[in-house]
Amino acid sequence: MASDNLQPQVISANWLKSLEVASSTGDAASFVNHFLPDGWFRDMLCFTWNFRTLSGQEKIHGFLSEVVDGQSRLGYSHLHDFKLEDYSVNAPSPFRFPGSLDIEGVQGAFTFSITKPAAYGRGFFRLMQDVDGNWKALTLFTNMQDLVGHEESSADRYGPHETDKKHRYPNLTLHGPKYQSSLLYSPYPSNFPKYLSKGKLANFLESYAINQELCVWLSSTVASSPVYDLFSARWTVEVEHENRKVILHPRHLVFATGVGRPRIPTWNGMDDFQGTLYHSDFHRGAEKFRGKRVVVIGAGNASGDICEDFIAHGAAEVTIVQRSATCVVSSAAANEFLFKLPFSDNTPVEELDFRDGSMPLAFILQLMKSGGTQHLKALDKEYHEGLRKAGFNLSWEPSPGSGEVGFLGFVFERAGSGTMIDTGFGKLIVEGRVKVKQGQDISHFDKEGIAFKDGSKLCTDVIVAATGNELTMDAIRAVLGDAIAEQLPPKVWGLDAEGELNQIYRPTGHPGLWFAVGSLGMTRFFSKHLALQILAQEAGIA
Repeated sequence: MASDNLQPQVISANWLKSLEVASSTGDAASFVNHFLPDGWFRDMLCFTWNFRTLSGQEKIHGFLSEVVDGQSRLGYSHLHDFKLEDYSVNAPSPFRFPGSLDIEGVQGAFTFSITKPAAYGRGFFRLMQDVDGNWKALTLFTNMQDLVGHEESSADRYGPHETDKKHRYPNLTLHGPKYQSSLLYSPYPSNFPKYLSKGKLANFLESYAINQELCVWLSSTVASSPVYDLFSARWTVEVEHENRKVILHPRHLVFATGVGRPRIPTWNGMDDFQGTLYHSDFHRGAEKFRGKRVVVIGAGNASGDICEDFIAHGAAEVTIVQRSATCVVSSAAANEFLFKLPFSDNTPVEELDFRDGSMPLAFILQLMKSGGTQHLKALDKEYHEGLRKAGFNLSWEPSPGSGEVGFLGFVFERAGSGTMIDTGFGKLIVEGRVKVKQGQDISHFDKEGIAFKDGSKLCTDVIVAATGNELTMDAIRAVLGDAIAEQLPPKVWGLDAEGELNQIYRPTGHPGLWFAVGSLGMTRFFSKHLALQILAQEAGIA
């Protein structure tokens, strides 16, 4: 298929017009026939109050044919009034997936209306030609935008806020470009650096709370496990705030708690170590350790940042203990493959969010296994060779047998644990300024440092455990208690059988309980989906 011969507008308009006929008449068989045999359908809140991903015509047909109030799901929801967007940055255009063979076609966005519930939606499609030359959907995304009569209003913001000092290590910066971590309704100023420092981000968050009139209680803790009353459909939450206890009775609890508490493995002899030992979450700067020997346990982003800090402040010797292989991508390769903007810098980031959100996550991993990861690795070939020569172990499989799904696989399955977007740490390893202790399990600590099971030893003055954080479910259990935690599915995050992330921004299995975790970019996109679900329940629609 020669992309220069494409007529994206004509191809898109013809396909969409035919799809609307199938949708508005409730003809599931015809609707499904608009997909490739192995096409993907991702829906967010248009057909159910949940997120669904279906792969293949048979599963898509089964989903749309399910009976709801005596009608097929397709007929019940009755998506209609399809209108091709020919004016936005997501207007019909050619596409080609980098690193993938023969996956190219036409993509575009459209709007539509939903009958049940009465709502407005927006969709995105990627079309390819089948073996007979007919244009069919490789992917189709349908997304609820607003409930009729409850359209989003910029005036619905209220409440005071309070400020507090943010405690983070001095050289902490975001490892992705600033647009990836911008906030809903409020992009960063154009003169901000590409990678935001901790101070700029913290200050911007405080100003965001002021400008959006958010009600924020800092220095507050949940005093006891919240209790849910099925009869009133309300929670009882006791909060310690400003040295007093406040009893709240909300209908909904949203856990937006980020990563869990610091996770420090227990090794024999830790109390015997006579130097300084702490978790990376509590690193406040390396200046006071000038001239000291340092060991950092762990080989992810936090480890890299902290090692750079120690080197910059004159540590006598820095060694990392790499207990398992790491998926490493240089910032240059990440910018080229993961973060490269398809639009101009002044395009609202929400348009990028919408296009990115239209991709089924399991399909993304399929693309990575079929060539995407190899393409990404090729960008870092010399860099990776240098790391290996220095004894640093690399991996592209988040779990044995998962295939080389690469960086994004680690994100979807392990919330990014075991990954590093390198902003300079790797160069220190290649140059030998940071040494690597790899492949040996820790046996125990003693007063001088760390002993390994192969009989070797690292004598040191400082040990930093860059060993990650507890799982989200552990943090939830700590607040809610065992009784409620046992009612929930066992896993928050990771992909479910369909390829959607478990429990986040969608029903958790317990009424009035929601989990909002993930990156700032994910929050920017999914927070409205969560708000729509809560709104629908409060309005008696869901």
